[in-house]
Amino acid sequence: MEDYNRIAPDVELGADVKLSCFINAYGCRIGCRTKVGSFVEIQKGVIIGADCKISSHTFICEGVDIGDGCMVAHNVTFINDKYPAAVNPDGTMQTEADWEVVPTRVGKGVSIGSSATILCGVIIGDGAMIGAGSVVTKDVPAGELWVGNPARYLKKVSEIS
Repeated sequence: MEDYNRIAPDVELGADVKLSCFINAYGCRIGCRTKVGSFVEIQKGVIIGADCKISSHTFICEGVDIGDGCMVAHNVTFINDKYPAAVNPDGTMQTEADWEVVPTRVGKGVSIGSSATILCGVIIGDGAMIGAGSVVTKDVPAGELWVGNPARYLKKVSEIS
């Protein structure tokens, strides 16, 4: 079987990492026993902890740090630019020098539902949950469930039955 992954030589893979087909990863670090699904892109500088599950069709951009034991469901998108644009005010194409990466931190044991979008600059606390389809625009405290667009507090994770 052909290898359909594009795993750059500068990717650091922990022991027993499981990679599906059609992954694009470069300049990142993926912790031990983490599983990465198909059609995932993981950009430079990303850190993914141990024992995580990154589901298919997910985009993890530069500046994202994901703690140990996290679940990132299908089609989750992380954003790292507050003011995205293709061109500068003078009409020239933007390059990496024309924008700033805004970091995002996902704590330990976080679950992020399918098709959620995580805007840059937020911190999602340990053990928090993000509902499917939510758009996270501000920090989420540890142990809380946030849902909606924009995402807002619903209840403590410990209250979920």
